[in-house]
Formats: sequence, C-alpha cells, structure tokens
Amino acid sequence: MFETASACIRCNKEDVAKVVLMPGDPLRAKFIAENYLEDPILFNDVRNMLGYTGTYKGKRISVMGSGMGIPSMCLYAHELFTQVGVDAIIRVGTTGGLQDGLHAGDLVIAMSAATNSDIAGLYDSPVKLAPTADWGMLRAAVQSCDELGYDYKVGQVVSSDVFYNPRQDAPLRYKDLGLLCVEMETAGLYIEAQASHKKAVSILSVSDTFFTGESLSADEREKSFTNMMEASLETAWKTID
Repeated sequence: MFETASACIRCNKEDVAKVVLMPGDPLRAKFIAENYLEDPILFNDVRNMLGYTGTYKGKRISVMGSGMGIPSMCLYAHELFTQVGVDAIIRVGTTGGLQDGLHAGDLVIAMSAATNSDIAGLYDSPVKLAPTADWGMLRAAVQSCDELGYDYKVGQVVSSDVFYNPRQDAPLRYKDLGLLCVEMETAGLYIEAQASHKKAVSILSVSDTFFTGESLSADEREKSFTNMMEASLETAWKTID
C-alpha cells in the first residue's frame, strides 16, 4: 500500500476511486456515502474533511468534502489530482439563482465559471485562462438529468471569492451578463483540473434566488439535494470506463 504524503489528505491511494464527488460540506459527503454507496469505507478524516469510497451500481466512486471557497477547493482538488491519482471530480453544491427562468430546486450544470478571484492569474500563462468543464463530463451530466427527468439549465456561473459582496450592484450586473447563478468553488476546480490535465464538472442545486425571492423549505431542499446527488452519481458512473 502506498500512503500519500499530502498536506491535508492522508490515505492509501488504492482506497480512493478515480472519480470523486465533492460537496463543500464534509457532512454531506458522509450523507452521500451512507445513503447512496454500498459498503463505504472512510479514507480520510484529516481536519474532519471526510472522504469515503464505496460502490454505486457496481462501480467504485469516492466522495469527499472540499470546504468553502476557491482556496479550499483548489487545495483538496490539487492533492486528489496530483498526489492521489484521481482522474475526475464532480462538484456537488448549492447556488443562488440569478436569472428569472431559474427556480429554486432547479439544477445548474456549469459549462464555465466567471470569477472575481485571481486564481487563473497565478499560472504562468500568456492568456487569461477560462475555467471550463470537461466536455465529456458535461455531456454525461446533461444525459443523466434528462434520463432522471430533472429540470436543469446549462451555462456560465459565477464563482465569487466573497459570500457577502460589498458591491451591492454585483448580482444585477451578473444577471445582465446572462450568468446563471452564484457559488464559490467551481472556477477553482476547473482551473485546477486544467492545470493538472484532469477532468471536472460542477452540478449545482438552486437553493434560493436573488430577484424573485424564491427559497426552498427544509423538505424541498432535501428533495432538491437528492436530485443533485443522483444526477452527480449517474454522471460519475458514466465517466468511469
């Protein structure tokens, strides 16, 4: 067995699947493992960032928390991609809807992610990198939502470095640009996947909306999250050879 020398993930590499689902909340990772995976095993608990591996419809899939924000996502995604040997990551998380046609409970598949973070500027590139999903995984996510009968939108999202934005006009400007929703991790994941020559896609559940005032009740939120998790698991299953 080979144990990683990672700063924040300590595991045996063979205990982690090639495709990993990553919710922000490690307790949501625990929920997915216990409710959707067969025979899950805990492979990481450093800093309580829980990671599990089990089987789904006969294929090995892992799930692990990413924490909140681009720095935390990049840290864990980098270690999974470059030190653990993971090939693909699917972000599963919540988002705030911006467009009038997007309703609480809908799913958003992030084709690309605009951001106010300077994460892309840290790479030695002659151009500004455009955080973009892997096409094969994006297609698998769309197919999965179609097969499951879930409402979804595909397009560009916003990954913000701040939850409480001091620019009060920011959501309105985002909406005017046609951006679908706001969250805090996708751009970092997509840049990390591109830099590591790996694959990623982000499947998000709209928990509330900025301009129509829609917000899910506790029961509705649970159902919406269930849809997101099932779509993500089906996407992971399609991604594994």
